Amino acid sequence: MNTASCPVSGAGLGLRRDFMDEFDVLDNNPVDFLEVAPENWMEMGGILSKKFSHFASRYPMICHGLSLSIGSPAPLDEHFLIRLKKFLDKHNIRCYSEHLSYCSDNGHLYDLMPIPFTQEAVSYVAKRIQRVQEILERRLVIENVSYYAAPGQEMTEIDFLNGVLEQADCDLLLDVNNIYVNSINHKYDAESYIKSVPSERIAYLHIAGHYDEAEDLKIDTHGADIIDPVWQLLETTYQHHGVMPTLLERDFNIPSVASLISEVNQIRQYQSAQEDNDVARTA
Repeated sequence: MNTASCPVSGAGLGLRRDFMDEFDVLDNNPVDFLEVAPENWMEMGGILSKKFSHFASRYPMICHGLSLSIGSPAPLDEHFLIRLKKFLDKHNIRCYSEHLSYCSDNGHLYDLMPIPFTQEAVSYVAKRIQRVQEILERRLVIENVSYYAAPGQEMTEIDFLNGVLEQADCDLLLDVNNIYVNSINHKYDAESYIKSVPSERIAYLHIAGHYDEAEDLKIDTHGADIIDPVWQLLETTYQHHGVMPTLLERDFNIPSVASLISEVNQIRQYQSAQEDNDVARTA
């Protein structure tokens, strides 16, 4: 049973400006919650700010950050965190997640770079997460990321992730597609990874599509439909950890709103099937 403090449920969608007007005129709320990158909205004024406030009042809203750079050698941007806290509080954001990576040093790198899988890095990142939680006065939810090289690796990806979770005492955004992509690129067993994650740390899940560069090289793009092996991995996640809130990410090659809702409904179908199985086992 999941005890992480993310008060959303069901199936969600990443909100994009490309389709927000079309999405808003739908009669019934077609998703259970929405997710946005706070950096795209924090300084926004005028009509877009009003639109965001409208969505935040209509749907449970969570934030998934892009620029915290939790593994960076540069000092934490505490000024950003103070501004972020005001934004999260103003809009009653249910939880805030970020990538277990870094994207800046003396300047912005415009990509998510892998943190070396070392015990020293575990301790360094954990201390920074604790400071973030102090400033925001809320738990940070970190996401397992896709990566294409592992410089200075001294431990496995899953041991690094679990070490950070335990030492920082934070929660986890479990990205199912990232696990699939990494398992192909780095030749490990995806199901074993999922089963090694502590259920009580998981706040919610991400699922997305990716690009097949080659048979043994997958690129995390959020720009395609979800493929069957990733759906199967989501089913495995529910079987092992229970049904958890799950969000569809789609950042590029964005299809019609109807297509997006169709994939969200597929998430719901997997959730309902697992809930039915759980009831049958306890009957």
